[in-house]
Amino acid sequence: MMASAGSIPIKARRELDLMREASRHVGEILLEVRERARPGVTTGELGEVAARAIRQRGVESSFLGYGPHGLPKYPAVICISVNEEIVHGIPGPRVLVEGDIVGLDFGVSVKGWHGDSAVTIPIGRIDGKAAQLLETTREALYKGIEQMVPGKRLSDIGHAIQAHAERAGFSIVRQFVGHGIGKKLHEPPQIPNFGEPGRGPRLLPGMVFAIEPMVNVGSADVRMLEDEWTAVSADGSLSAHFEHTILITESGPEILTRLPGSH
Repeated sequence: MMASAGSIPIKARRELDLMREASRHVGEILLEVRERARPGVTTGELGEVAARAIRQRGVESSFLGYGPHGLPKYPAVICISVNEEIVHGIPGPRVLVEGDIVGLDFGVSVKGWHGDSAVTIPIGRIDGKAAQLLETTREALYKGIEQMVPGKRLSDIGHAIQAHAERAGFSIVRQFVGHGIGKKLHEPPQIPNFGEPGRGPRLLPGMVFAIEPMVNVGSADVRMLEDEWTAVSADGSLSAHFEHTILITESGPEILTRLPGSH
């Protein structure tokens, strides 16, 4: 059974083994989807790649049918967000073209234990600003992960992410946050990608968090589309999203969703 540190669950060894397995599937399937992402492919076709991989592996989607707070149920197994779409884009008929950037956000569970990861990728050649955005957002994720050591405070993670993104001249989206993860896709605590350091609970071994900076080229403001899921930058500027599921250990962070060849 899960212990807890305040409201933050501490996972047991058996639970962590299942989370490692789920996270491995997440990483491997994301690599499969990335390999298929090229000009002329629709986001719906990429969604089917992910759905087929889930069926073949006998795991459960963390996203399909998800619908908190009175939202409609999410209708796909993967979120695919293009260009100005920040997060939660729904796969469909949109055709990818050279120069797009595409966020892929994906999760599965094994025996009820979840893994969750996201990456933003280029479609063919992209311009310099888009490339800088992707590089900075990925780096910001790892700046946050570096803070995930026993004894640090929860807010140290978001502070490191914010500082790195803003030094590069980009904006941190504040409407969406990272989260604990385990028996539920979203567990306590919420983990903003911004804020002052040195605040909140101390980090302890056995905590598992999904850290996920979302970074805009322009304003941090968000607008929701009529599907009630897709969030876009209010000014239409490009947005990137990177995420890993990370276990805090005595010796530092263990990135459960990172595989050779992944982000």
